[in-house]
Amino acid sequence: MKALHVITGLGVGGAEQQLRLLLRHLPAQCDVVTLTNPGSVAAGLAADGVRVAHLGMSGNRDVDALPRLTRLIRAGRYDLVHTHLYRACLYGRVAARLAGVGAVVATEHSIGESRLEGRPLTSGVRALYLAGERLGRATVAVSPTVAQRLRHWGVPGPRIRVIPNGIDAPRFRFDEARREEARAFHGLPPDAYVVGGVGRLTPGKRFDVLVRALHQLPGDVRLLLVGAGPEEAALRRTAQRLGVAERMVLTGERPYLPLPGDGAPGLAALLSAMDVLASPSPEEAFGLAVVEALAAGLPVLYASCPAVDDMPPDAAPGARRVRGGAEAYARELLRLRAVGRDERPVPDVVRRYDIARTARQLMDLYTAALSGSNLEVSSS
Repeated sequence: MKALHVITGLGVGGAEQQLRLLLRHLPAQCDVVTLTNPGSVAAGLAADGVRVAHLGMSGNRDVDALPRLTRLIRAGRYDLVHTHLYRACLYGRVAARLAGVGAVVATEHSIGESRLEGRPLTSGVRALYLAGERLGRATVAVSPTVAQRLRHWGVPGPRIRVIPNGIDAPRFRFDEARREEARAFHGLPPDAYVVGGVGRLTPGKRFDVLVRALHQLPGDVRLLLVGAGPEEAALRRTAQRLGVAERMVLTGERPYLPLPGDGAPGLAALLSAMDVLASPSPEEAFGLAVVEALAAGLPVLYASCPAVDDMPPDAAPGARRVRGGAEAYARELLRLRAVGRDERPVPDVVRRYDIARTARQLMDLYTAALSGSNLEVSSS
């Protein structure tokens, strides 16, 4: 089987890193085309031996990209096209059909209650989304919560398949040596209590809540934010205004599969450096950073995490939902700090989201899409 994955960009993000990890486990010949931004994940894919093409798309309305993508699909003689993220799903589904590829599936990574990849869920966005969705065979929802949102939008239930994101759990296992190295690299005191946040620095992630919570916490508490994005300058200004700039570290984008020769700590090492992960984003489609933190044995405070909420209550005893803003997070962080934690147990929820299991489910869907048979996929 020869498959082409079409994605909007390949900078460091949850969907982008999930694609790289997935291709390490899919038993199929896979190429990737990115419409824009061939960032560090593109370099990582190339290092893994995956062929990556950059379409050079200039914006959402660059319709000249459509014939270029169509020619690329036709020349590659792909059996199946798999699209990821809103713009790639729109252009990729149309181009696949024009190229004569009937087996087209898409993964919905980022639909929230009111926003889709940061854009408001207007009637126009919804109409365009549904028009493109009809051109594929199936849409993969990364959680039951996302599946419910898709049905609410108008995507027919039989076309939706729940295949959760996956992680390589052993990679995130706590390591004392990596903890010490990561803290030393970023100037974090060995005895500091480190609150971590992981994700794109965008308004929707609400990392400003953690900066304001830091202002209410003792001086030995540090904030370690892993990610980059348009809110970086605003976060720095807030920290400066509150007098906590010296207690906040922004690492920039950090892939969890670092490139060869990259001396900076990767995400796994940075999770080992933390004492707790906080995720104040109110609209997550899955909550990948939360699951990765749980795999590192961290306690987690979160506002939204379908990966945890869709599981039985005892599956993730180290995860606690927080309702409210900076004061609520500061209060919970003080509670966790007072309790302390000598061990880092990995909860059952982590085993549920094994990347090899995700890859097997996806291959079942590919096989069904190619045969044109019943697309029902087991969720076991």
